[in-house]
Amino acid sequence: MPYAQILSTGRYVPERVVTNADVSAILGQDVGPWLIEKVGIEERHVMAPEQVTSDLVVAAAQQALERAGLAAADLDLIIVATDTPDYLSPATASVVQGKLNATNAGAFDVNCACAAWVTALDIGSRYIATDTNYRHILVVGAYGMTRFLDWHDKQTGTLFADGAGAVILGAGEQPGFLGGKLLAMGEFHDALGVYTGGTFRPATPEVVNAQGKPRVQFVRKFPATFNSERWPPLIRQVVARAGLTVDEVNWFFFTQLNVNTIKTVMANLGQPLSKTHWIMDKWGYTGSACIPMALDDAVERGKGPHAGDHVIFCATGGGMAIGCVLFRWTV
Repeated sequence: MPYAQILSTGRYVPERVVTNADVSAILGQDVGPWLIEKVGIEERHVMAPEQVTSDLVVAAAQQALERAGLAAADLDLIIVATDTPDYLSPATASVVQGKLNATNAGAFDVNCACAAWVTALDIGSRYIATDTNYRHILVVGAYGMTRFLDWHDKQTGTLFADGAGAVILGAGEQPGFLGGKLLAMGEFHDALGVYTGGTFRPATPEVVNAQGKPRVQFVRKFPATFNSERWPPLIRQVVARAGLTVDEVNWFFFTQLNVNTIKTVMANLGQPLSKTHWIMDKWGYTGSACIPMALDDAVERGKGPHAGDHVIFCATGGGMAIGCVLFRWTV
């Protein structure tokens, strides 16, 4: 059976920039120094009023397709990883399939919040490994969370941004995909999310009048060390199952919420910071899009990964969902 390989990357960053100074003006207090020191964010990008999540996906996908030397008609499957869809139903992936004119592709969404892209990458890789009908799969993480943002909420208005990151998976004779593992801690499902608009709390006029429009909220606390405690053992497990050591991993791409968490995890793993890359400083927190955006940025800058490199993708999302995938870079 074939192996899933990453053939190309792509991204889309909206034009509008919102600086820490802009956020400080909205909040009426200077949050810039705190954001840079505690989180690592200096500015973020926000999509235009006329844009929707599928537009971000299409832009990133077109770049990835061009770099892979493929047409949209070459795609067999489109997986969109997002918790900010165009609609509750149908899937945003179906919208993307239509906008791209990817006439031969199936399409579905994956929503496990900010862990969705890593989860979708795992799913897409297993499709290729188990069914020869799937030769080219588009896996895109997209985030339009500013549409669900209260800019006056210091906990959320300081962090979230919009963007999309894509990869094209292709079937090849050499690995590629080396393994992955998905976890969840559902007891925290009510800690962080957008809780209005579904069956739990429909966005009726009464609800919206009383509580406002659907918006992302930190409802209750979860451990501040959630990621720094759970990522290292998960990574070690995935790497060991592939017959490798952590030292043999060349690149680590993490959820881009907090630069200090990334530094702590790399220290725990005994790895230099030169093996990771972050983008939250210039693009803010882009949820399910942040890891493929960071990957694309590293590739575009010529930093890596390079052929033969081992690459870890590790993410956490609301729920709490956790995912880790290991690849060998074949491009």
